[in-house]
Amino acid sequence: MNKEFPALNRLEAELSRVKSRREFIKIIISTISSLIVVAAVAVLVSTLFMPVLRVTGTSMAPTLMNDQFVVCRKTGNFERGDIVAFYYNNKILLKRVIGVSGDYINIDDDGNVYVNDELLDEPYLSDKALGECDIELPYQVPDERIFVMGDHRSTSIDSRSSTVGCISEEAVLGKVVLRIWPFDDIGFID
Repeated sequence: MNKEFPALNRLEAELSRVKSRREFIKIIISTISSLIVVAAVAVLVSTLFMPVLRVTGTSMAPTLMNDQFVVCRKTGNFERGDIVAFYYNNKILLKRVIGVSGDYINIDDDGNVYVNDELLDEPYLSDKALGECDIELPYQVPDERIFVMGDHRSTSIDSRSSTVGCISEEAVLGKVVLRIWPFDDIGFID
């Protein structure tokens, strides 16, 4: 019986290979575990605190353009000029707050908007228009509701239409605060 044992250097090389393989597998498992935790936290944060939305359509042009991505901050405190995301007919719409509870809204034929008999300064508009308006003006915003309009007034369907009307504060998902895509347009939204 003549059994040959492997050479010491071959044995050390094999042990080193097995050890390296185990370390590599540990690193891969650790990396995958970390990525799963980070993804779960990101989904949780975006769902509960800061939803990320894709802009569809042109009703908020030129402020927000089609296919941009924005981040909302969940809040219940809305002011005139804020852009909000809200639920309407199983869709999420983005519009600008024009009036809050108790405000009187009036719009003339040229598209000038008056809130409580004061002309609203709207530097974010590229052109003014009355748009689709079938509500009786002046209009008083009911309690716990907000009056919203798109920035592209001639095409936006918003609180000027009785089909949409004023938005209940419960339906508001949040205030749009940040544009994150495309990267060349990244920044805070006024």
